[in-house]
Amino acid sequence: MFDARLLKLPIASHHHRHEHHQVVVGVRGEADLSVDGTGSHLDTWKACLVPTEARHDYCGDNQNHVLVINLDPYMPALNTPAHRDYERLAPLFERPRTLEMDNRLQGLVQFAAGEFDRAPDNDGMKRHLAASILHCMAERLKDTREVTANRNTISPEVIRRYIMENLHRKIRVEDLAGVACLSVSRFHEMFREVTGVTPHQFLLQTRIDQAVQLLVSTSLSVSEVSYRTGFSSQSALTNTLRKHKGTTPSKLRFGEKVA
Repeated sequence: MFDARLLKLPIASHHHRHEHHQVVVGVRGEADLSVDGTGSHLDTWKACLVPTEARHDYCGDNQNHVLVINLDPYMPALNTPAHRDYERLAPLFERPRTLEMDNRLQGLVQFAAGEFDRAPDNDGMKRHLAASILHCMAERLKDTREVTANRNTISPEVIRRYIMENLHRKIRVEDLAGVACLSVSRFHEMFREVTGVTPHQFLLQTRIDQAVQLLVSTSLSVSEVSYRTGFSSQSALTNTLRKHKGTTPSKLRFGEKVA
């Protein structure tokens, strides 16, 4: 079994368990799932991974829609260590977990949901898109596991990737230290040793670089660019660009080079 579909969860709470793995991804509205007693609140930025035989209770609000992927736990990619995808996909279902989706993964889910709705009878297309979502989730889980396994090292690239995946949100130094599994003080010290800048400077520079790229290469409004890159407002982005790059969003749009 490997299938995927869009559905609406009931408003009244239901519960069941089944003999297959399941991924439940928020597409619209909000929903609540409790898997083996562990609660998970789903919105459009979260996915819940439900291993086979795990009891789960579920309900949703009036607007909720979820994308559900069902997988046979005995399919080779999940059950055969010799399979090329086993080490990548099997860890997804080691235990119940909630996965926070970044901008790219959330965009892929929304695209897939739109295609599911447009062509509900195209099962082949739905399986291919579901497989893409699974592999993207597995890559993000792999990144998290690699960071945890290397507690005494800091990879600026892993930190940058975390920042890019959560760029639209408020990111604290405490969050970055958590990614590296270090205390805030130790993380700050090690990060500066490795990169030559503080975590805050690195975070701000990443936001600025991405904002410049979006302003130059897209037609998104300045307000939307501000939101996507984590600035509190359009004026906050403008002031930051003026201070650190000597330019403004409008000047960038007219082709002025940044410092």
